[in-house]
Amino acid sequence: MRASTRSHFRPPALVVLATAVTALGLAPGRGATADPNAPRLQKQGTATQLVVDGQPFLIRGAELNNSSASSLDYLKPLWPRLVATRLNTVLATVSWELVEPQEGRFDFKLVDGLVNEARASNLRLVLLWFGSWKNGKSTYQPLWVKADQARFPLVQNEQGRSLNTLTPFSEANCESDARAFAALMRHLRDVDGRQHTVLMIQVENEMGVLEDSRDYGPAANQAFAGPVPQELMAYLAAHRDALVPELRELWDANGSRPSGTWAEVFGPGKPAGKEIPVRTLSPPMTEQEHETAWRRLYWPVDEIFMAWRYARYVNRVAEAGKAEYPLPMYVNAWLQQRDHAWPGTYPSGGPLPQVMNVWQAEAPAIDILAGDIYVQEFEDVCGRYHRCGNPVFIPESRGDGRGAAQAIWAFGRHDAIAYSPFGIDRLAGADTELAKAYGVIAQVSPLILEHQGNGTMTALLVDRDGAPQAVRLGNYQIEARYSVRSFGPAGATAPPERVAGLFISLGPDDYMVVGRAMNVYFSSAVAPSDSVGLGTVEEGVYADGRWVPGRRLNGDETPEWRALRFPAENYGIQRVKLYCYR
Repeated sequence: MRASTRSHFRPPALVVLATAVTALGLAPGRGATADPNAPRLQKQGTATQLVVDGQPFLIRGAELNNSSASSLDYLKPLWPRLVATRLNTVLATVSWELVEPQEGRFDFKLVDGLVNEARASNLRLVLLWFGSWKNGKSTYQPLWVKADQARFPLVQNEQGRSLNTLTPFSEANCESDARAFAALMRHLRDVDGRQHTVLMIQVENEMGVLEDSRDYGPAANQAFAGPVPQELMAYLAAHRDALVPELRELWDANGSRPSGTWAEVFGPGKPAGKEIPVRTLSPPMTEQEHETAWRRLYWPVDEIFMAWRYARYVNRVAEAGKAEYPLPMYVNAWLQQRDHAWPGTYPSGGPLPQVMNVWQAEAPAIDILAGDIYVQEFEDVCGRYHRCGNPVFIPESRGDGRGAAQAIWAFGRHDAIAYSPFGIDRLAGADTELAKAYGVIAQVSPLILEHQGNGTMTALLVDRDGAPQAVRLGNYQIEARYSVRSFGPAGATAPPERVAGLFISLGPDDYMVVGRAMNVYFSSAVAPSDSVGLGTVEEGVYADGRWVPGRRLNGDETPEWRALRFPAENYGIQRVKLYCYR
């Protein structure tokens, strides 16, 4: 009952070694002795940081298309474009079928090629283990797994039809995946244990049940009819006051039972005979459901039940890998959203915000729960993942101008470890919006890392057609207003519809601001009757973490000597010293 002994939510693991690998027939590898310079996670104030070679590291990432890493020749012309985009890290797939084409015989030529090409380009890697699941389906497994359904059973829907996804209720499925993953991590330790090109590992990809709300196979039904495991109930009870509201309110609404069957503790599941559509547009959802159901537990017991089982399965895989080489590991989720609000229209049981406590209870070897955020409610989703000690890590999102702004915002507002748009194959290039944002993030990364977790940094998102946005930092209220004032040549490209402002307090009256297409105003948060003046305003750059001032701005460049003005063409940096007067 490992969870019942904990009195607080676990912080993200610094190093989590396997404790149950004997169940898989695996001996602990040399990775069980931690290398102090290996990539790891550590706390700084309220933030969690990735530390690489002894220094905190901010991932300016991008993810390749799913099949890109299956061909080194395909990637050859892409590497220079990735460098030009100002990335420092590439997220790339490692698929089970290509590393273990025959059971027990492993081929790591593609992995070695990825590592070597990344090193040659001075880039780091985050590897995505496409083992048992990808996007709720099982399509990246070896043929010897796919073709033997008697040994490697599939999820079944309510009608008893097999779905194209491995069931998490099979020991054979879990054991084979864990053995292959352990072999991968052992190989990475051998080829990269000193150079640390590979920083982190994603374990599986967007796992969960699609086309139905849960697994109805024989093993799943037997477990569902039985009691909720006592270790899960003990964990939830120990952390009752800190559970996410979605789960706490559900548990309370069902009588806060300390034990019972799944349905007794967590309420009803999907109505019998209910078909799962591809999208939950209205109909069959009501208009009100369409607006509200996308962020709550819907048919709750089915999703909680599957979250428990997927987390247990993934934890065993991660433990087996960490026994060989204990890199930080995370899992990602296909999000519940307005048009996919019922479990089964999105993968039911994945690491979503509403069931994150179940994942934290059952998968302690996983360091981070991450959402793939393509939805319009970007800020809301980041906030929902930044709970219960879970750091913000964004493995998939947009890479256009809107996405570039969201990257800056996530680093500044939520102390994010990483931002990574998906499909960089088609987005890479020196003249892209992503390159513009990553260029300025690269300059200020030392400052961001220094100020993470200590309350001296924040950020805003400002939309072209939206209202001004405001936030307090230190003794000042900061307001940002979208502005299309251009300082560039006539006919310059219009700025994106969404831009970001990043604010760092270097001292009581000293601020560094990153912005674009906006005017920034300061007012006193402690003496509202005082006026705030701009003592000095400099534009400039950061070089090797040191401020290099350019022009001293005044007059037309600081409207009415009241605001910082940022041009529309690109993100810029200004440093301002403030004073108050009456």
